[in-house]
Amino acid sequence: MSPACHPVDDAIAFGPFHLFPEQQLLLEAGKPVRLGSRALEILVALVERPGEIVSKMELVARVWPNTIVVEGNLKVHIAALRKALGDGRDGNQYLVNVPGRGYKFVAPVVHPKRPAPLLPMLGAYPHTCHIPSPLTRILGRKDIVETIINKLSESRIVTIVGPGGIGKTTVALAVAAKLVASKKDGGGFVDLAPFADHLLVPSALATMLGVAVRSDNPIPSLIAFLAGKQMLIVLDSCEHVIAAVAVMASELLEGIAGLHILATSREPLRVAGESVQRLPPLKTPASSDGLTAAEALTFPSIQLFVERTSERIGAFRLTDMDAPLIADICRKLDGNPLAIELAAARVDAFGIRGVATQLNDRFRLLTSGWRNAPPRHQTLMVTLDWSYDFLPEIERVILRRLGIFVGYFDLEAASKVAASGAVTLWDILSGVANLVDKSLVSADVGSTVARYRLLDTTAAYARKQLVDHGEFEQLARSHVEYYLGLLERADALATLQRDEDWSIAYGDHIDNVRAALDWAFSLSGDPVIGVSLTIAAVSLWLQFSLMSECRRRVNLALESMKCGPNGGRRQEMQLLNALGVALYSVGPSPESRTVWTKVLEIAEELGDIDYQLRALWGLWFVCVTGSNHRSGLSLAKQFSILAAKTTDPLALFIGERLIGTSLYFLGEQRGARRHFNLMLSHPISASTRAQIVRFQFDQSVAGRAFLSRILWLQGFPDQAMHEAEGSAADAQALRHSLSLCYALGQAACPIALLAGDMTAAQRNVSMLLEHSVRHELPLWQMFQWNGEVQEWRSQLRIAPAW
Repeated sequence: MSPACHPVDDAIAFGPFHLFPEQQLLLEAGKPVRLGSRALEILVALVERPGEIVSKMELVARVWPNTIVVEGNLKVHIAALRKALGDGRDGNQYLVNVPGRGYKFVAPVVHPKRPAPLLPMLGAYPHTCHIPSPLTRILGRKDIVETIINKLSESRIVTIVGPGGIGKTTVALAVAAKLVASKKDGGGFVDLAPFADHLLVPSALATMLGVAVRSDNPIPSLIAFLAGKQMLIVLDSCEHVIAAVAVMASELLEGIAGLHILATSREPLRVAGESVQRLPPLKTPASSDGLTAAEALTFPSIQLFVERTSERIGAFRLTDMDAPLIADICRKLDGNPLAIELAAARVDAFGIRGVATQLNDRFRLLTSGWRNAPPRHQTLMVTLDWSYDFLPEIERVILRRLGIFVGYFDLEAASKVAASGAVTLWDILSGVANLVDKSLVSADVGSTVARYRLLDTTAAYARKQLVDHGEFEQLARSHVEYYLGLLERADALATLQRDEDWSIAYGDHIDNVRAALDWAFSLSGDPVIGVSLTIAAVSLWLQFSLMSECRRRVNLALESMKCGPNGGRRQEMQLLNALGVALYSVGPSPESRTVWTKVLEIAEELGDIDYQLRALWGLWFVCVTGSNHRSGLSLAKQFSILAAKTTDPLALFIGERLIGTSLYFLGEQRGARRHFNLMLSHPISASTRAQIVRFQFDQSVAGRAFLSRILWLQGFPDQAMHEAEGSAADAQALRHSLSLCYALGQAACPIALLAGDMTAAQRNVSMLLEHSVRHELPLWQMFQWNGEVQEWRSQLRIAPAW
């Protein structure tokens, strides 16, 4: 931006420098000096009282109000200030330390109306220029600035749209800085935030341009003044007076051919010829796992956090230890620049870990914005209040009710949960659409069904509003009832949907299910409905291989049943069955036998053959992992006999696998192969999801995996490799990590090692460790790569004879 665009009446000059306190700007020979906000504030405090001693206590109180800081912080910023001024170089002296008392500014100071170093530049730009400089350096927006510049070359009005604090004004100023010099008559900037009266909008523009207004309608005077001119007008913060801005913009563009308008708003103006540019969050790492400092600094959100922290703590450097924490902070703050700056401003008080810990109460934490920023940008709460307060009442109600959702929701969920009382279904449909327009709700219309979410900061604000209005408990109950019904319907429709369709349809709901369970088992919740929802959610955890989560949630539900009258024997059986399945992934334990024995006892008591089969499968697994293979064979045969009394093809299919596996471990490879061939020669009609819900894995994957082991022992290495790799490939195609870990751990890894194919072995072991660690599956983490074939021979229990 040209220095010509800076006001000059408030300048303070000393040496080659010009200080503009209101703009928080320091120029040296007409060029901006890079200086942190706190160092700049110290300079202003000293320059305002030249020749006087300003005590350390005064400086600390001014720069760090309401905060306890050590004297070292002040010394760091004084040192940065001296370095920026070149204090002590070439005989220049600006600051003097008075030991035990404070600091004194000793250079001569003048207050020129037109600072001499700026006069040549002012003369070089004869056009009008009322574009302020951005308060801070822009990060991560280079491409979008160029996009908006290109749009303004094609459209005479562009509106930058986005939620509060996303950086709309900063981007608009960056665009204006690049374009204003190309406009013959310069540009102008109008901050509309202070104007609550729609009638004052044209007057605000007239005042900025210096146009005398002699009627109630300033627009004709504006058109007459701007006629024939080529200008860029920036209209900032239009959302609360958007109708008046739209009318004024339309009339100005129609009457002035050389006018371009760049607006910022939480929603589009909706005028003819408008091009809308939605401003996305700053890019943030999707995951913090293993993130290094170097990798973190490639993301603009983290660059911003680090830069703002460094301005306050001069010695701050990003480390590999802090990088994942800062990435988590930026992600939780939705990549919102204002929220990130506010968080960085608290690091000097709480440290990185302290800020990360206190983000749950972000509205108390994020309250230390720039003093010269607009009031609506000085705390996160005020920023969101600004958006909320200007909504129509019905949209306020809908927004706070949508705050009950965590992550994505669809219109069905919104209407079922949020529509009640005076809020109708139609109110929800139109309200969600309006809130999307106003950047308070994000929409993803690329899926089969449109889905929506509130950014985390907006959702936290909406939930606070729910609590403040006494509506949270009512909405929480509606929320848990909706997701219980949804999952119960999902189970009923399971056989009618393809596995991938089921995952797509219900996978997005898992965060809401978690939130519903958290409320149900809270002190103010309803554990009875919580037990039912836990049972309904088991299929979701199994489908996505979330076994540790399943175990924790099921144990909580079982404890709840012990403490109250809710539930009965069937629910206890269902929960114990889920616990037994989850324990499989932990590895052998005495608890597993106890759990499966109890499931079998209740299933026999209720005459439930399905759960008897599940319990026999679980007890068989306990025997196999405990090397009790004779008992395992007995249970496998018991399973097959019971399965034969049903019309359940899946149970018959699994019976062959259980017997074949037990025979394999007993060294009877010929009989084992016969059972696996019989099993795999009859395709299963049950969906993979039905197999997973009842018996944890895709059974064809498991069958091929064990067949490969038998083939190896019988002397058919090529066939063994084919079945092992095929089993893993089938599991990958299913996108089911539990089945994939089974195929890799039981077959693909050991067979590749035994065959001496180190490339395949390394690939398979890496894949096994990746999935087992990601999904917290300790059983499969036991299979670790060390290059020693002998360990895998032990796992395979190679017999001395076929």
